[in-house]
Amino acid sequence: MSEIATTTRTDVLIIGAGFSGVGIGVHLERETDQRYVILERGHTVGGAWRDNTYPGAECDVPSHLYSYSFALNPNWTKMHAQQPEILEYMQSVAEAEGVLPRIRFNTNVESLRWDDERKLWIARSGADAFEAPALVMATGYLSDAKFPDVPGIDSFQGALFHSAQWDHSVDLTGKRVALIGSGASAIQIVPEVAKLAEQLVVIQRSAAYVTPRHDPKYTEAQKRMFARRPELMKRIRDDLFWANEERYAQRRGTQTLIDTVTKAALGHLANQIPEGPLRDRLTPDYTIGCKRILKSNDYYPAFLRDNVELVTGGVTAITPTGIIGADGVEHQVDVIISATGFEATDIPMAHHTYGRDGRTLHEHWGRGMEAYKTMAVSGFPNMWFLKGPNTGLGHNSAIYIAEAQMEYVLEALKRAHSGEVLEVRAEEQEAYMQELEELSAGTVWLSGGCSSWYVDPRSGRLTTLWPDFSFTFREVNSTFATDPYEIELAGAAA
Repeated sequence: MSEIATTTRTDVLIIGAGFSGVGIGVHLERETDQRYVILERGHTVGGAWRDNTYPGAECDVPSHLYSYSFALNPNWTKMHAQQPEILEYMQSVAEAEGVLPRIRFNTNVESLRWDDERKLWIARSGADAFEAPALVMATGYLSDAKFPDVPGIDSFQGALFHSAQWDHSVDLTGKRVALIGSGASAIQIVPEVAKLAEQLVVIQRSAAYVTPRHDPKYTEAQKRMFARRPELMKRIRDDLFWANEERYAQRRGTQTLIDTVTKAALGHLANQIPEGPLRDRLTPDYTIGCKRILKSNDYYPAFLRDNVELVTGGVTAITPTGIIGADGVEHQVDVIISATGFEATDIPMAHHTYGRDGRTLHEHWGRGMEAYKTMAVSGFPNMWFLKGPNTGLGHNSAIYIAEAQMEYVLEALKRAHSGEVLEVRAEEQEAYMQELEELSAGTVWLSGGCSSWYVDPRSGRLTTLWPDFSFTFREVNSTFATDPYEIELAGAAA
């Protein structure tokens, strides 16, 4: 590693300028006098909503719910906002709240290390160092693209890119295209690429459950009404939240609810795909909810086009000129798009974050990601996660979860600013994780007969999702208390 050229000292280091990083910055601006620096590897805020620029990218959570509670937006154009609109919203919030000047863009953090002698965290990015007694990890777990591990992937001579790293210089018009994946990104990409490509081959490892997408546009009159009466937006937000909460009971394995939602999803498939081999191949073979339930009105109809072919069983190999499915047939293509998700259960930053004992977070997480109250990790003093372990949802808004965590983290940061070094006790973390394992038992994620990114393949533990209602997440995790922590004094805050 190069010698340090500049060192920046502050009170709080925040890694990542997505929804969580910007959100905690807003709270620090509004409620404290603490100095902070947000280190962001990208060129602007947004995280996943900056990176995922693929055709058709939009949110599957309603816009009025997928936004900050402290910055309601009357100008959403429709119920489910598209990527550019969400990114513009995030940029406007960061600017209006005074967070933008605190962000160091194009700053890739290469290592994070706790200095136990000086009682502070040191972040390294090239020749620059950043120091602070407190660290907030707001990197998320859907931020690092994951390519399929298949033979020959490096030999392909055409264009190959990930859906989260879309290569807009590649014109798909008239091209032969293969798309690997059938998840949340793929169902949005397929209908758009099918309109352009001469041929589109969709490589499906397992079929998804897809339900209808209710996505009305908001009229100019409605937008003006929202602006005049923000309480209406809050009412809509609350109604959407509680309607989504009702869906959680299905994930707990309630059979009548499983039957109801399964009937809705398979009915949607039957309405759009005629009976026969194609419908059979698009029919999932696991319990609904075991993987993410998707929403689309135009995914299934794309397979009825003459230029679209579905290949099941996943990809087995890639050649210099094509892609081979489980059927052993090579499909000659010009472009391969990998819609294969992210490094969700083994976040790359964990390999470069060193705790009190000099070991990495990855080494501490030998059985998968874990944190007390989803935020604090034993061995890593004055470090708190936002949208880290066990914070994902299969039924509601991730922003609600992040805001509940912000309440906790803000109080913890105030303690750190007073000169305290807080490290959660290992036994407290273990007891909390045991509670989560008991909550997880019997859910469709662990017993639904599917393999998903929700579960750590090393241990079979549910490490990415919160296994309960969203409102209980706030009840359990939003209130900070010192009892579970070992506390020592590091002297007065700088």
